[in-house]
Amino acid sequence: MTAQTTTPTASHDSSAHVDPAAQVADAGFVPVQTRSERPHSFDPTDFGAPSGREVNWKHTPVAKLSGLFEVADSAEGVSYTFGAGEHYVSTPLAAGDAPRGEVFLAEDITAAVAWQGAAEALHIRIPREEEVAEPILVSIAGLGADLRADAHIVIEALEHSSATVVLQHTGAAQYSQNVEIIVRDGAKLTVISLQQWQDEAVHTSAHQARVDADATLKHFVISFGGGVVRVNPSVELAGAGSEGYLYGLSYADAGQHLESQVYLHHKGPHTKGDVLYKGALQGQGAHSVWIGDVLIGADATGTDSYEANRNLVLTEGARADSIPNLEIETGDILGAGHASATGRFDDEQLFYLQARGISEEEARRLVVLGFLTDIVQRLGIPALETELLDAIETELAEVDA
Repeated sequence: MTAQTTTPTASHDSSAHVDPAAQVADAGFVPVQTRSERPHSFDPTDFGAPSGREVNWKHTPVAKLSGLFEVADSAEGVSYTFGAGEHYVSTPLAAGDAPRGEVFLAEDITAAVAWQGAAEALHIRIPREEEVAEPILVSIAGLGADLRADAHIVIEALEHSSATVVLQHTGAAQYSQNVEIIVRDGAKLTVISLQQWQDEAVHTSAHQARVDADATLKHFVISFGGGVVRVNPSVELAGAGSEGYLYGLSYADAGQHLESQVYLHHKGPHTKGDVLYKGALQGQGAHSVWIGDVLIGADATGTDSYEANRNLVLTEGARADSIPNLEIETGDILGAGHASATGRFDDEQLFYLQARGISEEEARRLVVLGFLTDIVQRLGIPALETELLDAIETELAEVDA
């Protein structure tokens, strides 16, 4: 069955956009198996509420997300403040106002809900050839665990510009969010989505990006808090010589569900991609989900791509699901590969450290820090790196308590 695609201004025929994965039980339908096959629509009714059997929902606690399946009555569930860089905010974008919708295509019900519910999109615009030295910090604070909000954010780096944008989430809310990222020719953009929610928060977010010729996107998903947090980045390396670096870090505690479904599409020639997500889990019911899909298209000659996910399970009762996928439509590439590993402490590492007089407790701390610091050090923001390392130390102290 061919997936249907619509534009924001197109009319909707609900029969044309029902997720084929939801029709598994119906004879004659083939469930969607790859990320590139998923249908798109800006109308939430075209998807219908997920049952949990669909390929993109089967690892997600959908019952806990039910409040996000309908458009919010208002946007009062969260507040937005700028720690720095507010002068890069441009005029808000209604649906149909460019560049909103230039890249973004909703591929599930929560993304369609966020599109419909966000009457105006926050537009962060980096001028052509401008190099922004300090990170642009957007603080998004939840104002109540029972309050709802929908949002659409557009981050646009014009030609040959350079900037870092940090989206920092705190507090608690029921929050559906879309982040549309456009990296134009020769630009260099870093986007960091930092989830430090309280335990009651429920957050779904679809990040979709296009990287044009000779441009570079570094994208980070860092999740340390929230009851259910599902941040799904999708990056298209559209232009020749474009590069995409997708990094993730999660630390799931008891009862938390932290999820990312990552899609990297090599579309243009001579593109380079690197995907690395790492996670630690502790406590009863701690659950992390990582699904990584890489598509190397027919025209993506000269591609160099690799994706990996590593998980460290620190206690009994925690679970990590890790599923890498790779599609290659041309044989003319430099290289491509994927890897996934989930396990407990490396006994040899612990023995090596203890044999040198380090206590078992300190040895475990050093192993976890060494495992996770790799991602933290790629941020390039010393103050944020220190904050996250302190957060990891706090989490480790709870293991030993």
